[in-house]
Amino acid sequence: MTEFDAGLDVDPALAAVVLEIEGHAAAEGWDRPARLYALVDTAQLVEREPALAAAMELDAASAEGSFTPVEQDQLAADQPLEVALESIVWPPGVTGCAAVVERLVLPPDADAHIPEDPTSAEEFAREHPDRQEVRIVAGATRAGATYCALRLRAHDDDQSVVGGADLVPGLLQLLVATLEEEDG
Repeated sequence: MTEFDAGLDVDPALAAVVLEIEGHAAAEGWDRPARLYALVDTAQLVEREPALAAAMELDAASAEGSFTPVEQDQLAADQPLEVALESIVWPPGVTGCAAVVERLVLPPDADAHIPEDPTSAEEFAREHPDRQEVRIVAGATRAGATYCALRLRAHDDDQSVVGGADLVPGLLQLLVATLEEEDG
């Protein structure tokens, strides 16, 4: 299991649910579509939905200080997760959200050679000899906490999962934006 950051800015409940989601994603294997989760306060879920909580084997004692992930409907296959997140606003009962996405990452020295055109850039990444496939699970809360878990396909074991509060800042910013109250 991944150790939590030593920093005080890591919400242990968020880190725990992100790692739980990462474990479920790992069990399902690679080459899966992006997924999105609403995070609800488990204690509130137990209080508001006792039958559902009972079916999930949750009780008030186990619910204290934790989040329950609720997977959302599958995202459109023709739209990247980052684009879909731009149009999402969560209702007030949602405490946070998390996303699972697989991406190709390139070494830093490849940045200068990536084509401007998105289609060409994607082809460049797919064909780059030093590419790495990574599964990212990123989560954010309305309180401002963030946490990510990363797993490389080349090191596909639980002990190699890397966790931290700000590993994928761009994705985290998009998730945080879905939780902000709309003006007006």
